Amino acid sequence: MRNKVTIVGSGNVGATAAHWIASKELADVVLIDIIEGVPQGKGLDLLEAMPIEKRDSAILGTNDYADTANSDIVVITAGIPRKPGMSRDDLLNTNYKIMSDVVGKVVHHSPNCILIIVSNPLDAMAQAAYKLSGFPRERVIGMAGILDSARFRAFIAQELKVSVENVTAFVLGGHGDTMVPLPRYSTVAGIPITELMDKATLDRIVQRTRDGGAEIVKYLKTGSAYYAPSAAATEMVEAILKDKKKILPCAAYLNGEYGIHGLFVGVPVKLGAKGIEQIIEIKLTPEEKAALDKSAAAVKELIAVINV
Repeated sequence: MRNKVTIVGSGNVGATAAHWIASKELADVVLIDIIEGVPQGKGLDLLEAMPIEKRDSAILGTNDYADTANSDIVVITAGIPRKPGMSRDDLLNTNYKIMSDVVGKVVHHSPNCILIIVSNPLDAMAQAAYKLSGFPRERVIGMAGILDSARFRAFIAQELKVSVENVTAFVLGGHGDTMVPLPRYSTVAGIPITELMDKATLDRIVQRTRDGGAEIVKYLKTGSAYYAPSAAATEMVEAILKDKKKILPCAAYLNGEYGIHGLFVGVPVKLGAKGIEQIIEIKLTPEEKAALDKSAAAVKELIAVINV
């Protein structure tokens, strides 16, 4: 029996995730949205690409959660972007209502699935999904660190004119201005990047990583990033479905790890068939720990607004 992945939300991130997953032949894909016709049209278009790609993935677009039944993984991208004049609290409350509706339906039809949360504000929406689903923490995972680390890796490779395959990088903390890139744990072919570039260059790249999403929004004007976010979610799907035991930075619910209790924060985790199979605790300098605590405090402020 083939794996089944449902993607909630057929906007740019959701539809592109469906594209990556189907083209890698990881699973059959159900693309669901409340808007009539859009998931059906995008799903059919993607299905018709499969003979060209020589992939046997089935793709179904639908508005009916019954079609999502018994999914192995559900990727939630649904939510609205922040509009001009909208307060952060308005955005949070609106997206929390959407998350409540989605998670209830998903859990009803796929009680054994693993949830990957992509909706923003990421850490708060992951916390909401965890509380709403009643799932163990191993089965609710936020996608953020992979995206932020990929941006960091892309900028490092560009700066040093090396292959992105040589670059490993870690970004911890919340998804946003308070993220914590860790240059000490970032390497090029095993060589720490602190040995390969001066502090001013490194600081510039770290800041560009923090501003990665905003930089793309500035160019697009009416939208936000979707190729890299959907590729990041796909890497998580692949690690779980293939039981890769891959260590990736993801938003996970911490119960005392890193001295943080009861919050979703980006940390290195081992992803396998059961979801999060281990939370990896790495040693942080006092400065790095302070930055991570600041990031956790920012997440705490957000979840206080929606009371989860």
